[in-house]
Amino acid sequence: MPKTAINTAMAFDYGLRQIGVAVGNCLLGTTQPLTTLPARDGVPDWTALGSLVAEWQPDVLVVGEPLNMDGSNSELSARAGKFARRLHGRLGLPVELADERLSSFEAKEQQRERGHRGDYKARPVDSYAAELILQTWLRERGLRSD
Repeated sequence: MPKTAINTAMAFDYGLRQIGVAVGNCLLGTTQPLTTLPARDGVPDWTALGSLVAEWQPDVLVVGEPLNMDGSNSELSARAGKFARRLHGRLGLPVELADERLSSFEAKEQQRERGHRGDYKARPVDSYAAELILQTWLRERGLRSD
């Protein structure tokens, strides 16, 4: 990645039925979940996704890479990589992959602690998983200390 200022990052928790989205301020090290976009066999509504990017104007996009627990690639990680390449091709922004092992599990656990009743179809937690991916990405770059 070129040595240009990165002020805002947008992260995606890729899935076949839905894609969680979060945004972060790299200068402050803060993050927030945004939304969950519906997807059809891993393909999002590109117009809705483009609108989010236009609204938040991120400098970099971060896609969670769903590796197996042993670090090997999975079928879903290959599809997430393809999604990342399409993001770059469509939007022209730098895209980085970030290890997302257990992010969805952790997001569900955190949301249950906050009163979520476990109906993840009615109340998805994918945007919270995207936020965890982004927090990890920021921490790995020394942009977040927790």
